[in-house]
This record gives sequence, structure tokens and C-alpha cells, in this order.
Amino acid sequence: MAGKNSEKQRPLAQNKKARHDYNILETVEAGIVLTGTEIKSVREGRVTLKDGFAQIKNDEAWLENVHISEYTAGNRFNHDPLRRRKLLLHKKQIVQLGQKTSAKGVTLVPLKVYLKNGFAKVLIGVATGKHEYDKRETIKRRDQEREIQRTLKNFK
Repeated sequence: MAGKNSEKQRPLAQNKKARHDYNILETVEAGIVLTGTEIKSVREGRVTLKDGFAQIKNDEAWLENVHISEYTAGNRFNHDPLRRRKLLLHKKQIVQLGQKTSAKGVTLVPLKVYLKNGFAKVLIGVATGKHEYDKRETIKRRDQEREIQRTLKNFK
């Protein structure tokens, strides 16, 4: 029987490219202010985080450039897919994120969207950009770890 716990952190959308392009320093969970048709599209998993980012403006956190597709059964009051969405955070968290992103090269990147107790949540990462050689090093390290796991598996 599927209860609320099975739905707890099943990712509806993930930004896999973010961990490749950025060094994630810290993560923060935030709620999203959505309209009626948006939450229906999110529940269907029709979210794209690829080019999305978050920013702090006027002591409020905003999620921008995240594409939530229009609800297929929606009517003329359907939402705009790329509209700015307010993030629900405590004031202290917003101030801390604002201080961290004021440093050069630090940005807020959405990592994944999931449902938690029926509410849509987004995992925001405080990130710095990687250089090309850092990306190659990450790929090299990941391939080495895979090879080690394969050889250990064969010995068992």
C-alpha cells in the first residue's frame, strides 16, 4: 500500500547538469508558490530545471527560468510556463543566501523538484562554477570509482 512516505522525496525533475557544471557548496529546501494548473503539471512531472536559477530580490527569493509545461486539461486560464515563482523560505534563510550569493562567482541553482507531504518543494544549491579542467577531473574520478566497483564486484 502506497502511503504518504512513498511520495516523500521522489524527484519529479532533476538538474543533473548542475552537479557537472557547478561545485555545490550547500543545499536548502524551499517551497514554491504555484497556481492550480502549475501544481497539476508538477505532479505529472512536466518540469524542466535545465536553465533555471534562483535569486534574492527585495528580501524575497525567486525561482526564474524554470519551465513548468502548461496543464493539458487546462483552459484559457492556464499559466505561463516560464513565469517567475516565489520561493518560500524563512527570512533568516533568505538573508543568509543573500550574503552567500553576494560573493563573486556564487549563484543559486535548482537541483531537483519533488513532492513532500503533498507540497511541491525545490532543492536549491549554493554553487560556484567549475572550470573545464575541473569537469574533466570529475569525469575521470567517476570513471575510476566505477572501475574499482566493477573489480570488487568480480572478486566477490
